[in-house]
Amino acid sequence: MAMTIHVDIVSAENEVFSGLAQMVFAPAEMGEVGIAPRHAPLISMLKPGEVRVKISDKEYQEFYVSGGLLEVQPHLVTVLADTAIRAHDLDEAAALQAKARAEELLSDKSGKIDYATAKAELIQAISQLRTLDRLRKRGA
Repeated sequence: MAMTIHVDIVSAENEVFSGLAQMVFAPAEMGEVGIAPRHAPLISMLKPGEVRVKISDKEYQEFYVSGGLLEVQPHLVTVLADTAIRAHDLDEAAALQAKARAEELLSDKSGKIDYATAKAELIQAISQLRTLDRLRKRGA
């Protein structure tokens, strides 16, 4: 039997996942990281994107996180996300609408908008759409 690591993915609202995995992939601040059992301790900020949990050679669970914190211990991975959603539960229409709204705000040159907030909303919408696209390509 393959070695496993315990994974907890939680958001401000609830616990999204708790269980054992063979591997975890996450969008860390410095780039995507792969975490296996007995990984060296690590703390990193997370970028908006996809967290993939490899349960077995044939089973993965995918989640969208809007950012947050990744903490790795040799036998435990904790993802503390601002927002965490199972990839299957993402709303593509809402993400497309949010992307269009953010792009419209960013094109406003009047100076009456918060560009940082609009840019963050655009990044989150694009990250959700990329997560959905990868999920489709994997045939899930």
